[in-house]
This record gives sequence, structure tokens and C-alpha cells, in this order.
Amino acid sequence: MTPAFPLDDALDLAAAILLMLGAFLTLAAGVGLLRFPDALSRLHAATKPQILGLLFVVSAVALQARSMTVLLALVPVLLFQMFTAPISAHMVGRAGYRTRNFKPGTLLVDELEQAVERATEEERAEGGLALKKSVKKKAEKKKTNT
Repeated sequence: MTPAFPLDDALDLAAAILLMLGAFLTLAAGVGLLRFPDALSRLHAATKPQILGLLFVVSAVALQARSMTVLLALVPVLLFQMFTAPISAHMVGRAGYRTRNFKPGTLLVDELEQAVERATEEERAEGGLALKKSVKKKAEKKKTNT
């Protein structure tokens, strides 16, 4: 006698549900990228639901394939995304902050203001030194050529 609801059907149903959840979260991330007003707000939409959506999609593919080789191919994809998404979001956030691509009213606490001001002052000081050195090198080069 066969069971009324075999294991294959349960795994297919779980894969379908995971795939739909992943698609919904990916859609939510895309809509958030279009609707949020500034770079810092868009970072949340780009990273948080996207990683969870990818986890659901990868799980659905692994359940549907029922193969260890497919699972071993999908694990690095998921790990790569989990490691790189926060780092890239951090870098985009810093760049957005430095270029003033954010609404200051949306920040509760501005922990970067002093660090960015200090770095900007250091860059200006180094830039001034670099400019003086390049002018000095050009002057020395002219003296040796004449």
C-alpha cells in the first residue's frame, strides 16, 4: 500500500513554497531599490531581503534537484553572496555618505560625521603635500634639462 502523500510530493511542495518566498523577497528588494529615496535607505532593500530570498531560491533548487552535486555547486554561490553583500553595502554606504547622497533627517545618530571630517582634512593636507612635491619635481626636472 502506497502512502497518500509520498515524500517526493512533499519535497516538491516545499521547493515550490521556498521558490515563491524567494521570488517575493527578491521582488520586494527590487521595489525597495526603486522606491527608497537615498542610497543609505536603498542599502537595506538591496541586501537584507535579497540574501534571504537567495537562500530560499537555493534551498528550493536543492530540494527539487535532490542531488548532492547540485547542493555542492549551490553552497559556494550562497556563501559568496553572504560574504560579499555586507561588504559591498558598507562600501556603497560610505560612498553615499561622503557624496552626501542621503537625507540627514532619516539618520537617528550620525556616527560617521567626525570620522569623515577628519579623513577629509587629512586628504586635503596630503593633497597639498603631493601637489607641492609634484611642482618641486617638475622644477628640478626643468633645471636638469636646461
